[in-house]
Amino acid sequence: MKINTDLEKIKELLERGVEGISLKDSLAEKLRSGKKLRIKHGIDPTGPRIHIGRASQLWKLRAFQEMGHQIVLIIGDFTARIGDASDKQSLRPVLTGQEIKRNMKDYAKQIGKILDMDKVELHYNSEWLAKLRIEDLIKLAMSFTAQQMIQRRNFKERWDQNKPIGLHELFYPLFQGYDSVAIKADVELGGSDQLFNLEIGREMQKMLKQKPQDIMTLKMLDGLDGRKMSTSWGNVINIIDKPEDMYGKVMSMKDEQMPQYFEMATLLPLEKIGTENPRDIKVRLAKEIVRLYYGESAAGKAAKEFARVFQEKKVPGQMPTLKISQDKLNILDLLKLAGLASSKSEGRRLVVQKGVKINDKICGDSKQDIELHEGMIVQVGKRRFIKIQRV
Repeated sequence: MKINTDLEKIKELLERGVEGISLKDSLAEKLRSGKKLRIKHGIDPTGPRIHIGRASQLWKLRAFQEMGHQIVLIIGDFTARIGDASDKQSLRPVLTGQEIKRNMKDYAKQIGKILDMDKVELHYNSEWLAKLRIEDLIKLAMSFTAQQMIQRRNFKERWDQNKPIGLHELFYPLFQGYDSVAIKADVELGGSDQLFNLEIGREMQKMLKQKPQDIMTLKMLDGLDGRKMSTSWGNVINIIDKPEDMYGKVMSMKDEQMPQYFEMATLLPLEKIGTENPRDIKVRLAKEIVRLYYGESAAGKAAKEFARVFQEKKVPGQMPTLKISQDKLNILDLLKLAGLASSKSEGRRLVVQKGVKINDKICGDSKQDIELHEGMIVQVGKRRFIKIQRV
């Protein structure tokens, strides 16, 4: 495939959603040269679903891919055992090998919603990291200092607050940096919180006599609650969420978040977003995000279903059913059985917060026994419904 050197495409590639680029002029020159570059990106399987914050980086990779460059995607099955501390204010729980394997089971399929996986060079970093000997690790570590590691922002904050920092956490940047050496990266792309790790990769390539990679960091997409989008905080829109859930989550966000989402989570030309009523703009945003992952038809259906439930105050046209033989159940048992609450304590919290409705009537008593009838509708929050089916 011939490399696309269109200047407008290169300009958008270097600017949209980009936080910073090391030696921007150098990277721009390489993109104009027509040389096929190896673009590296790594994802640790710390959870089974990829959210649209991570996906914004995959869409940038898609832009590189469409211009003819080689995407080298690394699934961090080895580094996930340690966990990246870039945004963590405390020790990260250690994942077992079984958890990592379960988390990454569908990663290639999810990423395939964005990238052409037939053209992606896919690696798991256990391929080389599991083979490192102790003396290899010592040699790598000798080129860096404890002060360098401790002075990175999150470690410094934990140090100042007398919070523990695991020795294993200090190795994470070295391992991520060695990934760049192993695959001979020309460019590494990551979130702005990854800058330290990306720079370590560049230094490690110099140390091992490779041409150092250029670095592109992208802006971080806020979650639905205004904090960084994070699976551990639950403030995410996942790329495999159902279309109606994806649409509803977008419609729930604050108006001031929309410009960021248009830039980072869509491919729409930013100058064509418009300045109409904020609600109409949000509808456009929600439709576009659903369309990217499920197509035009699904986006239209999700919009109609949202209008039906939230504007016309009707129940969804389709909803999951719960087959049940009991005549009566305590509300907390019912919520847990229906999968609307993970535990009785969560169910009690939902009831106390007036977040549970039975046939559109609020259930405010966590001790209440519910008589179960065919077609009864149990609702939690604004978007979760279950219909009772007697057996």
